[in-house]
Amino acid sequence: MALAAVAPDVLLPRPFAITRYVRDTHDTFTIELEPADGGGPITFEPGQFNMLYAMGVGEVPISISGDPAKPEKLVHTIRAVGPVTKAMQAMGKGDMIGVRGPYGSAWPMETARGNDLLVIAGGIGLAPLRPAIYWGLAHRQELGRLVILYGTRTPHDMLFRKELEKWRGRLDVSVRVTVDRAEPGWKGNVGVVTTLIPRAGFDPVDVVALVCGPEVMMRFCARELVNHGVSPDRIFLSQERNMKCGVGLCGRCQYGPTFVCKDGPVFSYERVSPLLGKREL
Repeated sequence: MALAAVAPDVLLPRPFAITRYVRDTHDTFTIELEPADGGGPITFEPGQFNMLYAMGVGEVPISISGDPAKPEKLVHTIRAVGPVTKAMQAMGKGDMIGVRGPYGSAWPMETARGNDLLVIAGGIGLAPLRPAIYWGLAHRQELGRLVILYGTRTPHDMLFRKELEKWRGRLDVSVRVTVDRAEPGWKGNVGVVTTLIPRAGFDPVDVVALVCGPEVMMRFCARELVNHGVSPDRIFLSQERNMKCGVGLCGRCQYGPTFVCKDGPVFSYERVSPLLGKREL
């Protein structure tokens, strides 16, 4: 497979300063960044990602979790799982991070106009979906039902708890949350997020479903949606595995005939369903 030519500057990170740091859970944190090179902000579409560089440690792909209407606040929510993300976890306000992007495909927000919008997130998958939720709230009058389903391992692993409560308080948004394992004081639903789909209340014919989380969760959610009458071409998943360069140059994220970083990370279920669950792709 021939590789496309890549302009050198797309591989050069820009310096950004951390202007706000929030610890979300025991292993997840959110940072807000502003350009430190005198350049403008990075505009993006919901679902896209940036390559974040910890100086002297390395680079990782991280989805943008902020509001696309407020690009001056570049927001990323990160789980500390490796050397680079753990180095970023140890940073604070004023520290510098290299940023290049945005890269990748976006959630099909224009397709959602005039339809129900169903958002299904598992764990940290809520972060790449949060820009789509912001878009949905900003265009609420142009949508049918707006439904958010969110599943986490435990109540302590829940992201954006205050925002979820704020959205739940709106009369024009339906929010349902579930946990795999309850803890003392938890009064909500217990079970995987697919158990919420039958009670979600959306029109299976006129819905656009956005799904992000562990691949096994997305696979079962997509199957459940199809079982409820949703067409595979109206279900969209975010694949985020094995990305390295962000521009389809290194081939690390080849996924069947596509590259996740360049052709994805957002794919329709119709397109990737034959590949889901297969290893070493």
